[in-house]
Amino acid sequence: MTMAVAGTLAMATAQAEVKIGVVSMERLISESPQGKVVGDALRSEATAKQRELLALQASLKSKQDKLEKDGATMTADQRSKAEKELRDGSRDISQKQQDYQEELTNRQNEELSKLQNAMVTEVQGYALAQKFDLVMASGVVFASNALDITAQVLGQLQAKAPAAAAAAPAAAPKPAAAPKPAGGK
Repeated sequence: MTMAVAGTLAMATAQAEVKIGVVSMERLISESPQGKVVGDALRSEATAKQRELLALQASLKSKQDKLEKDGATMTADQRSKAEKELRDGSRDISQKQQDYQEELTNRQNEELSKLQNAMVTEVQGYALAQKFDLVMASGVVFASNALDITAQVLGQLQAKAPAAAAAAPAAAPKPAAAPKPAGGK
């Protein structure tokens, strides 16, 4: 009896046309207008922080040059005070650089997570609208180009880009909607 049920199910599955697609999430994130907006915003934030750090380094370098130039004519107290300022300044810059790197990494991870959620939601919406039975992303060892739906989803994302760009400020993109469960059609 079990063999008959299994055989019937296998035949029914073979007769039903299964629509399968493959999508490159990396490509969606890097090529979509939404991904470019996030990337530009992160680069802008990073540039501002880098300018701040460079200004601090230039100020410290100026103090060091002054110490080297005037050190021989300074009193012992003046020289000691200037050396302490240089050590403290160097330590502060190192701490700010470390804090900046940690903040940058956290911001990148946060924005990438939001963007990935938005892309998953978009792929799910496209798959439902086009009546796909299965869409795969990571972990695919081989897929024919005929199954790749990345370009179609990118087209959909690009069509939504003018509205998304107007709705979200460049420095702080809006959070993505929560993804729909993958199990439903």
